[in-house]
Amino acid sequence: MSNPSTTADDILRCARSLIIRGGYNSFSYADISDVVGIRKASIHHHFPAKSDLVRAVVGQYRQEAAAGLAALESNIPDPLEQLRAYVGYWETCISDGSHPFCVCALLASEIPVLPDDVVVEVRAHFRKLSDWLASVFDRGAAQGRLLLTGTTRETAETVMATVHGAMLSARAFGDAGAFGAVTTPLLNRITA
Repeated sequence: MSNPSTTADDILRCARSLIIRGGYNSFSYADISDVVGIRKASIHHHFPAKSDLVRAVVGQYRQEAAAGLAALESNIPDPLEQLRAYVGYWETCISDGSHPFCVCALLASEIPVLPDDVVVEVRAHFRKLSDWLASVFDRGAAQGRLLLTGTTRETAETVMATVHGAMLSARAFGDAGAFGAVTTPLLNRITA
């Protein structure tokens, strides 16, 4: 029998997969129960309401994203190479199917029907990502490595929207290569 933290982790992993596959309203605790092999009551023990579960998924996702961005900052000093690594991460995830879509991007498309507490977490993810991208463009422009298409914030928002749009294109066309077809020209345009 699993210990509570392992069971909670299994529930979170399953919920994340179901969210990526179909969004907030595409699954129920019965679906998780079938996959994880536990009773629905056990899921409710860990996450009393679906919004609690999805908020926990987003919180975990935000922690992973923050750790990934911090690793880029500490391991790759060049801002252009940081952007290439960020885009490359998603290109690999989409190609190998390990993380075919950003959880927060998918949930952002559902904001009108999401519980308010989930919306707060999703928006916080985008603010953090936008802040990081803006800081990369600040440094990259100052070093003559990156070209701005407006202010650093506008450029960051454009890049963020393009990367997430490329994810959507890859999914819509059922072609992982569609991601690179969108992001490669983007990287070329912003390279000084």
